[in-house]
Amino acid sequence: MKFSIKVRYLEKAHLLNLLSTENKGFRRFEKPEKIYLNNCNQLYAITNREPNIGNLRETFFLQHIKNIGSVFYTNTGNFKVSEKNIFEIGGKSKNFEQIKDIQNSFLALDDLEYGHKNIIPLWLFGFLY
Repeated sequence: MKFSIKVRYLEKAHLLNLLSTENKGFRRFEKPEKIYLNNCNQLYAITNREPNIGNLRETFFLQHIKNIGSVFYTNTGNFKVSEKNIFEIGGKSKNFEQIKDIQNSFLALDDLEYGHKNIIPLWLFGFLY
């Protein structure tokens, strides 16, 4: 059995989230671009150290946003959601540098209480569960 098929079984068991590019046809069944654990709590369960904060933020975002639409890997931001919205995930000091020229681009930032324009507090995505 191929490696990718075994990993897809782990995705079906809700242990992993596989992030692939937005390809059509058989290309979408090839190796994913990124692999995330399904849940932030799993990050804490498998290590005795504090998990990487960047990975923790991205895992949290993906865990919740996948419930409302299709999510794909993109080279310009962290996630492409519903085929048109680009999201960059980070801390409150993150800026639009990576996605400044892209329409429908948003920052989902940690350590914010409220958002403004295209800046959304990361915690709000928890309500999509």
